[in-house]
Amino acid sequence: MPDLTQFALYFAAAFLLAITPGPGIFYVAARTLAGGRAEGIASSFGTGLGGMVHVLAGSLGVSAIVLASAELFTALKLIGALYLVWLGFRTFQSARREAKTMLEGGTLSPAVGTGRAFREGVLVEALNPKTAAFFLAFIPQFVNLGAGHVALQFMVALQFMVLGFISVTLNTVADVVVAFAASRIRQGAAGRASTIRRLREASGCAMIALGMGLAIAKRPAL
Repeated sequence: MPDLTQFALYFAAAFLLAITPGPGIFYVAARTLAGGRAEGIASSFGTGLGGMVHVLAGSLGVSAIVLASAELFTALKLIGALYLVWLGFRTFQSARREAKTMLEGGTLSPAVGTGRAFREGVLVEALNPKTAAFFLAFIPQFVNLGAGHVALQFMVALQFMVLGFISVTLNTVADVVVAFAASRIRQGAAGRASTIRRLREASGCAMIALGMGLAIAKRPAL
């Protein structure tokens, strides 16, 4: 494992990256504004699990294979982009139905429910090849290659997984904080059907924008 100084540098860098606004934070905020705190938190843990998929794939060398192939990278990013656009469109379409329910005296129900929000979070993150590229570019800088020849590959993979888990945990904590903050905004609009509708429409548009951004992403050179 990295020495204490190197580990401290890694933790500091991972923390700063976790709190820097990015696609993951914007997605969780959009999901929270659309469906409430519970859905936002579920999405946070979902994206966390999706991030661990990339950590495992990176430690086994699968991510490197995907990123080395233009065809595989393009296929994965387009699937992920289409999925995000579909989620955004569905959120946008449901906004008016929910607002109408509130006007008729009904209660505001979760847009999709926590179970689906969790599963969607997993897929959104797991289908994002940019996350795989990030881990492959960032984590190896802090991996200690000083193991013996026989155990070298195993130790490198183990270090990659441990450091990746730390990064994913920090990202998840940051996402949960964002979910709580976004839920306060949503609660402030409770009882105002037009405001709730606009929040959900904006959330849907944000997801569509994230999908379009992923669709035009270029394959990084590692």
